Amino acid sequence: MNVKKLILLGSFSTLMLTAVSCSNDDDNKPQEQGIAPYTVPATYTFTREGATSVDYSGQTTRLVMLDELGNYIKNAGTNGTVADKTFLSDMYSNKNARFTGAGLNASGKQLKDKTAASKDYFVLNQGGGSSAEQVAVREVFENSFADAQAGTQGTTAAPGVAGVYLDGTSKRVFAANGMEPQQLLLKGLMGACLLDQILNNYLSTNKLDEASNKDNNTKKVLEAGTKYTTMEHAWDEAYGYIYGTDNLTVTPNVFKYWSSYINQVNADADFNKTKAAIELAFRTGRAAIIANDYAVRDAQIAIIKTNLSIVPAVRAVYYLQDGKAKLTAGDKGAKALHSLSEGYGFIMSLRYTNKPGTNSPYFTKAEVDAMLAKLLSGTNGLWDIDGLSPKLDEISTQIATKFGFTVAQASKVN
Repeated sequence: MNVKKLILLGSFSTLMLTAVSCSNDDDNKPQEQGIAPYTVPATYTFTREGATSVDYSGQTTRLVMLDELGNYIKNAGTNGTVADKTFLSDMYSNKNARFTGAGLNASGKQLKDKTAASKDYFVLNQGGGSSAEQVAVREVFENSFADAQAGTQGTTAAPGVAGVYLDGTSKRVFAANGMEPQQLLLKGLMGACLLDQILNNYLSTNKLDEASNKDNNTKKVLEAGTKYTTMEHAWDEAYGYIYGTDNLTVTPNVFKYWSSYINQVNADADFNKTKAAIELAFRTGRAAIIANDYAVRDAQIAIIKTNLSIVPAVRAVYYLQDGKAKLTAGDKGAKALHSLSEGYGFIMSLRYTNKPGTNSPYFTKAEVDAMLAKLLSGTNGLWDIDGLSPKLDEISTQIATKFGFTVAQASKVN
């Protein structure tokens, strides 16, 4: 059965669970004992003793940090300053008070220690230690800081030459191989940090049920000074890595990172069940945790894994095909390189997807590495790709086939 069919089935089954529920009072005594029925709220709102029991402030902090990292490179390319690699590295590991946002420097949070750090993929299989892959993944981002510095020295980007290239009225920074460091950083960390933490850490039963978590959740033993159990909080943290910087109080609404790309994928009729399925599964799973209904919780994990994993797949194909279209139309400049760089970043993210029932990614590390190497093959990397190059279609087809959609379906998503 392909992924699209699983999305539809997952959405249907979650709706059925919601339909038979009839109470969402968090303090309801039967619910505290894990006795059905219980309801799923219309929004991600959960309270205990009159106060919110939801907290994902740490995830919001890291999303804002990612904003500042990306904007630092972007602004350097625009205003002609040098993007200092040491400064960027300090931001990545939150050292030396490099952030300007309120509370970020003193938050105790960082992006680096959450990169390639999930319990399922990078901790349990290493006995808690660092893996060679984890070190290598983090070096990819450190190297992107060096590329950003090299590209902001006042040189015009060209094949084999790092520099700044005009994209319409905007200036973009490129490495010597045509990669846009800002996009590798943003899209790459969306996978290696955000997606890995969501699917392979906070939604892992190894994390949710570790130690006495399940017993404490069943008995409603709260973390000291909070209104939530450890299991509830872990679920909220997964949610926060997607929706932690959304702002629905302004017009237009603000959606960033995975939340934004879920919306973009959902805008296509071929994938228009994705957004609702993810949001409903998060609400249903949280309600199930409160009600001690762990079977329903686990069913929602599978739904989220299926639907969220397809988002980087669709966007990878979209950007590869968008780059091809620009190249075919004669645009071999910044716009085409920008699209190809985004495609590269989303391919990186495929290593951190999680296929329900396997606890493994849809594409292995070796498969992802092969696609990335193929995209950069040639003396000057992305610069060497033209509209006639078969590699863009070959990689696109490989991704689409794995997930059960067509290249044409993904290509029309805006």
